[in-house]
Amino acid sequence: QVRLVESGGGLVQSGGSLRLSCAASGLTFSIYTMGWFRQAPGKERDFVAASTWGGGSTQLADSAKGRFTISRDNAKNTVALQMNSLKPEDTAVYYCAAALFGGEYTYWGQGTQVTVSS
Repeated sequence: QVRLVESGGGLVQSGGSLRLSCAASGLTFSIYTMGWFRQAPGKERDFVAASTWGGGSTQLADSAKGRFTISRDNAKNTVALQMNSLKPEDTAVYYCAAALFGGEYTYWGQGTQVTVSS
């Protein structure tokens, strides 16, 4: 059974930092592209960042460039999202997701709340 468990969310002031982590189990982690998505109240779920399978490259949404960094540890089956210079508009539930060989994201975590106060 595949499980993705996010942690690290919380309340932070504008300009602050948070580090989200996602622990994966039940899958061959290295062959999955791991992504972070977020969903703000009343809005659709948006892509934030991804680390491609094999750890070869990363992708960032325009809103994340220069502020967020994604990294993965294939030995520990974890992927992290370091978020700096947080803004109130970053407030959302953040989800970790897995896509086999970079295809469709088929596995999702339960999400972790990030709230940025102004």
